[in-house]
Amino acid sequence: MDNAPRGVRPQLTIDTVCDGATATHNEDLIAVFGQDDLTDILVLDGGTSVAEMDHIDAEQGDVVWFVRTFCRLLEPHLRRDRSQGDSVRLALAKTHAAFLDRIGGADVPLHAWPIAALSWLRIVHTEETTTLQAWCVGDCKTLLFDGDASIQDIDPHVNPQEAILQAQLKQLADDGIVDAVARKAHLLPMLRARREEQNTASQPSVLCLAPRGPIVARTFTMPLAPGAVILGMTDGFYRLVDPYRLLTAGELARRCAVMGLAPMLAQLRTFEADQSRSHSLAVKGADDAAAVLCRVLPGSDNPP
Repeated sequence: MDNAPRGVRPQLTIDTVCDGATATHNEDLIAVFGQDDLTDILVLDGGTSVAEMDHIDAEQGDVVWFVRTFCRLLEPHLRRDRSQGDSVRLALAKTHAAFLDRIGGADVPLHAWPIAALSWLRIVHTEETTTLQAWCVGDCKTLLFDGDASIQDIDPHVNPQEAILQAQLKQLADDGIVDAVARKAHLLPMLRARREEQNTASQPSVLCLAPRGPIVARTFTMPLAPGAVILGMTDGFYRLVDPYRLLTAGELARRCAVMGLAPMLAQLRTFEADQSRSHSLAVKGADDAAAVLCRVLPGSDNPP
């Protein structure tokens, strides 16, 4: 693909979906913030609570509170002269302070401290180029459709914990434990131990309330030519590919680019409605699902 003509700034169109597995609770979040030369897209996926109760916000849930509060407190730090990592660190410090204020000295077990995955897709505009700068932790997914029929997984992260979890799920199935509630009860000790590890790691690999060291993010920068399509999503939306295998990653990206996000979300929910099929493939029979589709269009001499 040829770059846009010199002095013509490419334009963006952005489509989003964000749908909770239940009507009243959604731990995913898509946020888009635009400035003169920046477009910041946040794909957030809160880690499902493994606590017996909510300690921070009994109305909306601790994980929802964490995701929304972090996003709100990050917004003032969306500056081109500040790195994405520094912005995240500052927002988490503010979020932790808000957490301490809300619990009022109560003892909240570490496994109840919320965590989240984040893919922060920053698109930097100049008169000559459009560039993607990504900062990613956790297991959200980002695909790039370059307009020439090729699909690229630009953040090919594999969560090592997933293999352990799948092995446990297989063992439970072999033992005849297929009910979702019973399955979760058997997995809970392992899930809680894992959550404690994530909240106390010396180099965290997720967003957590009080990082004990630098967060290890996957970062990359790449040019975006007119015609490029970015598909960012939480793992709940990516279930269409893994674990359900209804589509390949390439098929998912192409269909989202052609049909939009809503039909693909509908396909996901239709499949998950058949619990006999979907429940055996994941800890939860359905998951919150969110996605953003960002298309780079040829520019205008007078960008808005």
